[in-house]
Amino acid sequence: MKKTLLCVATAVALSVAAPLAARDIDRCQDGACDLQPLFQADTDAAGGGDAIPAARMGEWGIDTDGMDTTVDPGDDFFAYVSGNWAENTEIPSDRSMYGSFLVLRDLSEARLRQLVESYPAGDPATGGDAAKIGSLYQAFMDEATIESLGAKPLQPHLDAIAAAESKEDMARLMGEAHGGFGASLFGAYVSDDQRNPDSYALYLSQSGIGLGDRAMYLDEKFEPQRERYVEYIAQMLELAGWEEPQQRAEDVMRMETRIAEAHWTRADSRDRSKTYNPVALEEFDTTAPGFPWSTFFNAAGVDYAEQAVVRQDSAFPEMAKVFADTDLDTLKAWQAFHVVDEVAPLLSKEFVDAEYEFRAKFLSGQPEQRPRWKRGVGFAQDAMGEAIGRDFVELYFPPDAKAKMDELVANVKAAMGARLDQLDWMGTETKKEARAKLENFGLKIGHPDKWRDYADLQVVAGDVVGNAERSRGFEWDYDRVRIGKPVDKDEWGMTPQTVNAYYSSVKNEIVFPAAILQPPFFDPDADPAVNYGAIGGVIGHEIIHGFDDQGRKSDGTGLLRDWWTAEDAEQFEAEAAKLGAQYESYEFSQLPDMHINGAVAMGENIGDLGGLTIALEAYRRSLDGKPAPVIDGFTGEQRLFMGWAQVWRTLWRDDALRQQLVNGTHSPGHIRAFAPLRNIDAWYDAFEVTEDDKLWIAPEDRVRIW
Repeated sequence: MKKTLLCVATAVALSVAAPLAARDIDRCQDGACDLQPLFQADTDAAGGGDAIPAARMGEWGIDTDGMDTTVDPGDDFFAYVSGNWAENTEIPSDRSMYGSFLVLRDLSEARLRQLVESYPAGDPATGGDAAKIGSLYQAFMDEATIESLGAKPLQPHLDAIAAAESKEDMARLMGEAHGGFGASLFGAYVSDDQRNPDSYALYLSQSGIGLGDRAMYLDEKFEPQRERYVEYIAQMLELAGWEEPQQRAEDVMRMETRIAEAHWTRADSRDRSKTYNPVALEEFDTTAPGFPWSTFFNAAGVDYAEQAVVRQDSAFPEMAKVFADTDLDTLKAWQAFHVVDEVAPLLSKEFVDAEYEFRAKFLSGQPEQRPRWKRGVGFAQDAMGEAIGRDFVELYFPPDAKAKMDELVANVKAAMGARLDQLDWMGTETKKEARAKLENFGLKIGHPDKWRDYADLQVVAGDVVGNAERSRGFEWDYDRVRIGKPVDKDEWGMTPQTVNAYYSSVKNEIVFPAAILQPPFFDPDADPAVNYGAIGGVIGHEIIHGFDDQGRKSDGTGLLRDWWTAEDAEQFEAEAAKLGAQYESYEFSQLPDMHINGAVAMGENIGDLGGLTIALEAYRRSLDGKPAPVIDGFTGEQRLFMGWAQVWRTLWRDDALRQQLVNGTHSPGHIRAFAPLRNIDAWYDAFEVTEDDKLWIAPEDRVRIW
């Protein structure tokens, strides 16, 4: 079995070429990371059962059995810390990757299953959140009923597409897709206004392609993926009973290729200097002619907005032209395919298998479908995540964990202030602004203080597809009515059971859900040095996102503005370019034609380097001048760097690695385990790394940003 070392995102949830929908737009490419908000709910009793404990990492925080101490740490630090683990770990057959993040995600899934299956049966119309969650899960698990329905749940959507008589009708379907199923050339979403952080704004982003990134359509090396995609389109159209599936599949591919040609690159799409372009709704017919904009906005329910912030402004006229040039039958086939592709996981086995075979097995190399209960848990929490999270927190987030995290965060934040004082490349004026931004940093740990209210969400027993569509409409209605209204500063962009963390530049805050605050990231009983290297490094990473190549473009209030002097900005960009070149030089023997895109991964790479640097500073400050103890022969700073590397132990299959390098914004995990260390002098001292070692970088060539 082929397997490849890689990572999982800590800033945003990882995604590969997922089914396209109007809502499936990358809202974090610009560095704002404005995730889907979740709000207040009522309270129901938690389910029963014993709590499922997390596994600890060795006696003091490091899995020493997983190390390979025969390797020189200066030659391969990943192998030194995790070599035996990598050698003896198999990727589960229902995964395209595996590692520290996935171990915790498996644990979170098991805990959620116990909760969901313990909710008492009841009428979802009268039984509150528990009955709704139980009905969502039970309907998904009722394979016999789903199988008996076959393609019937699709038919109303396909009939609506087939009945379209004009381009205006197609624009209407694209607008309606935001609250249900379907695709759109232009993805709408609602988030904090980057130029007015106290108010919500309507945003529009490029969309319309099913392979995730323009490179998948335009780069010669992805020809096999394109050929297989055409086969998949034809297969899905045939399963749906669409006429001339093969011819229509080829037509759809030509259309999507033209859309891809119009799309911005991922590097340009994450540049916040380029992606804030407000346009009055009545001006779209002039700025991007050929598309029925008023019909689209009206169908999406956002026609009352005064303006929309267009992210890829120069792409919109070209995409509108593609729409105008494309014949009605092709547009209908394109919409039909994307509806089928999106709904397939909720349908009978032939649809489920077809979607899995292409998206999970072919594109990401996942040998087996995930167990149905795992997919069922995911389905329930997609619809009612905070309601489940409320009970999850009662079982798995003790108050002392939050207290220790508060202390860690305070120390890391203070260390960032100390680093600012030490910078010799930054001038006084910029430092003053940077300190103000740091002082205004917000922090959310564990779970929201108020919970989302799901009283208006209609759940019908036994109606899987209908429940999914109603859930999406419920979320979209909640979002769209906020346009122009004050921002709720208490909102969370992740549920407590999410194994992840994020920084929001518009709110200028870092957020750590409860589920990530466990070994190997955080263990309240572990050696402090390990905790500082692990969760301390992740805390630092998220803080640094406020000062990375895109986060630095907002000030302490979250306002998108340039607060840098020209000289300081020039020096920052020079160091960032050096860092990007380092990462682009790394090679993957199993994928010789693939490399890290330094511009796309820049923010995450700066986050890793700066985050670990300030975590080290925080650990030193925590010692209060006292010497660190030696444990099992390892010094405190050695244990800190080992704690960092242990977090990034991850295995990926080759196909999944390819998808990550094309569609992801994070460098592979075994790279993250050592790449930032090569620029930190203390790592060289801790492990006696010399110029004879493979990872050596001369002191004058090391990147020093934060």
